[in-house]
Amino acid sequence: MNTARLMTAALAAAIALASCTQRQEQGGEEEINDSTTPLHLLKPDYKTPYGELDKDSVKADVDRIFAYIDEVTPAKMTDGKVNQGTYRLTSYEWGVMYDALLDAARITGDKRYSDYVSDRVGFLAKAASEFKGDPKEDGQLRQVVAPANLDDAGAMSGAWMRAQMADSTLSLQPIIENYWKIVETTPIKLADGTIARNRPHHSSVWLDDMFMALPSMAVRSVYANDPAQLDKAADIAVGFFKRMWMPEKKIFRHGYVEGKDFQPSFAWGRANGWAILTMSQLLDYLPENHPRRAEILKTFREHAAGLAELQGIDGFWHQLLDRQETYEETSATAIFAYALAHGVNEGWLDPVTFGPVAQLAWEAVASKINARGEVEDVVVGTGMGFDPAFYAYRPVSVKAAHGYGPAIWAGAEMIRLLSTQFPRQNDSAVHYYNVDPENTNPLFSLDENGKALTVLH
Repeated sequence: MNTARLMTAALAAAIALASCTQRQEQGGEEEINDSTTPLHLLKPDYKTPYGELDKDSVKADVDRIFAYIDEVTPAKMTDGKVNQGTYRLTSYEWGVMYDALLDAARITGDKRYSDYVSDRVGFLAKAASEFKGDPKEDGQLRQVVAPANLDDAGAMSGAWMRAQMADSTLSLQPIIENYWKIVETTPIKLADGTIARNRPHHSSVWLDDMFMALPSMAVRSVYANDPAQLDKAADIAVGFFKRMWMPEKKIFRHGYVEGKDFQPSFAWGRANGWAILTMSQLLDYLPENHPRRAEILKTFREHAAGLAELQGIDGFWHQLLDRQETYEETSATAIFAYALAHGVNEGWLDPVTFGPVAQLAWEAVASKINARGEVEDVVVGTGMGFDPAFYAYRPVSVKAAHGYGPAIWAGAEMIRLLSTQFPRQNDSAVHYYNVDPENTNPLFSLDENGKALTVLH
């Protein structure tokens, strides 16, 4: 049913409903039933928007976030220190932001996004080169001048390399090498190379560290023409799979302690987001014939399927993915929206089955972007826990920086998806097609999978 026909039918239903109501109010006996009005066209009471989505509305949501973060994260010095702003320009969350904005600029052609990246990292590089004091005196600049661990250097390393490749006018090389040295030398490694930490216990594996290290290694393989880094990243990913993947649930546990017979199996949402984001970025770089690609792609697809099964009715995922009594959380939902849309765009996932999941997730995220451009209901930083209460009661805040980059990334990838796919309503349900079903061009029809078929006559 095309849009015009659907609107006509809906109008007819509304008129019939109004007519029946009027007759009832006037003492008539006729009731509203399936004979008097097409009940299947009555509008459900959705909590998040549901229906056909267009690129302009997505872009408007992305722009609202961008206007906010541009305002509250100025590139300036105050009293000899990097201005604090609302969010830290040097945190790993802002490494995610820089990556998201570079992709958003490429997808939309809006140069403001990439200009923000060049402006902020260029400012930080200049401030670092001129800094002469004790790094501890400037909390933000310390992470650039003297990064100490993967949290300081992992996401930033990859983002700064991408920024340098995107803008040759920048002079980021000394900072990039400073970051890279930390990524390469500081992480604790288990016997097979899997990255671990010595907190909260010795040889603790955090799912988050897949993202902290592996995407930057993949970028390094191109930036420094060092393919061995991509091979190492793929090997380490498989080490994480071995310990963290829960095949019976098709999701990842958050924490693991090497040598324990029983492992805590709490599927924290955002950590699962970092995992599927890491896999998608590795797949972006891995050649088709790479020996690890098939295994990573298989896990990506299984994870996508597991996530689709756990998506809530309003588009969100829960703080603990398989515990619906925990709250719905925005940053994980945004990362999943990005990863699923990206998977469809890259041909790794079927648009018919995953397009609607990604769209519903985006609509959920968009419902949490307030008028100012803040992203609501984002869980604050979260360590490793061995009981459900720890995760279930973590606070949420619009000041948690973790939600902003993922929301922009998700919006940009949805715009890309809507450039090649056509969400349309069929019997009121959202379905994705790779050609517009309303197109009257007689050269095309759709097969049972929503693919375009050429009609020869």
